[in-house]
Amino acid sequence: MTNQRKLKFGLALTTGSNHREVWRHPRSPRHFALDLDYYKQAAAKAEAGKVDFIFVADGLYIDAKSNPDLLRRFEPLTLLTAIAGATSRIGLVATASTTYSEPYNVARQFASLDHISGGRAGWNIVTTAEQGTAANFGRESHMEHDLRYRLAEEFLEVAKGLWDSWEDDAFALDKQSGRYFHPDKLHALNHQGEFFSVQGPLNISRSRQGRPVLVQAGSSEAGLAFAAKTADVIFTQHHSIRDAKEFYKHVKGLAVSYGRSPDDILILPGTTVIAGETEEAAEQAYREVSELIQIDEALKGLQRLFDHADLSRYPLDEPFVAIEELTVDGYRSTADKWRKVVREENLTLRQLAQRAATPRERMFIGTPQRIADSMQEWFENEAADGFIIAPGPIVPDGIEQFVDLVLPILRQRGLVREEYEADTLHGHLGLPIPANRYAASYISK
Repeated sequence: MTNQRKLKFGLALTTGSNHREVWRHPRSPRHFALDLDYYKQAAAKAEAGKVDFIFVADGLYIDAKSNPDLLRRFEPLTLLTAIAGATSRIGLVATASTTYSEPYNVARQFASLDHISGGRAGWNIVTTAEQGTAANFGRESHMEHDLRYRLAEEFLEVAKGLWDSWEDDAFALDKQSGRYFHPDKLHALNHQGEFFSVQGPLNISRSRQGRPVLVQAGSSEAGLAFAAKTADVIFTQHHSIRDAKEFYKHVKGLAVSYGRSPDDILILPGTTVIAGETEEAAEQAYREVSELIQIDEALKGLQRLFDHADLSRYPLDEPFVAIEELTVDGYRSTADKWRKVVREENLTLRQLAQRAATPRERMFIGTPQRIADSMQEWFENEAADGFIIAPGPIVPDGIEQFVDLVLPILRQRGLVREEYEADTLHGHLGLPIPANRYAASYISK
């Protein structure tokens, strides 16, 4: 592998670019949500473009006001296991909740995906923001925000311990002697903590990359502390390159304060890419989708950020000063960014809802050249180490445009690899394979 810094890319596998009304577009296919062939073809296209990984988001709660894109979808680990057999190099990042799962099961499931894919698995660690999720798991209430992150830290500690249950050379498989494994290289965890009691060991060995790559998306104070301590990749969102540079510097500094190197953690903002042969063509593509948004649908999306508050109580066309009073438990960092925009631009509720439904601030729109220029600017000015792309406005067209039009320009500039240089996700991202905590080389440090 070369030492030259390269852009890292994840591709979000979606059917609607997280846009509430994109399904109404004339070119939007009707049946992608549960079409396995679509996902396999999208992953294969991304792999042909040497994209580092595909990314599958998830949620555990819906209601009649949810984004239509969320109303029916595959469970991520199941989907990516199927995709693993249709690909050979691209990374596979699945979302799983620490609040509504058990460490043993999650550790086992991700270790299985890691083995099935040959060391290409990643775990997008979420604490689950939707309060309604509690009722789907027999709980009376949703755990408070900072408590969820405290639980997540212990959850991840347990999972990492379970992944180290077997040392890398534990299995002798010596038929002559009859020794299947070395007992001294098997380790029970015997964890007793605030939230979990887990004995172990895990009934699956470490993978070729040691453990899955750890991705974390929280940008609240508690979320950033958790990520800076433990994450390999941070998935974030920003309204400007200025905000992104401040975030980048802050998080890298936090990582150092926890005894890590700034290079141990990659910051990949999420962005929608809309490419066109001309600027006007790209803008027209954006307008075609944004004009589909009806105010009632836009308000439904906004309510989700603010604990499903009843926004009908507020006038649509007056400055939305009441936004400061709305409570937020789940999506704190996103809600805070929109509060800032409302204050700075004196937006009405109607304007805010429409902006939040199709946020240009989180999009790269224009010719492939212009999009490549913007990405290079963010990369070279330490606002990002790469991006997680939601191709838009219509899939699969947006995937093809990004892979066929934007990536070749970045590749010509030496900002993206020519070919895969590794065969694990850790390798793609330039991250070292974590040592087993029981290995002699680890203990001697």
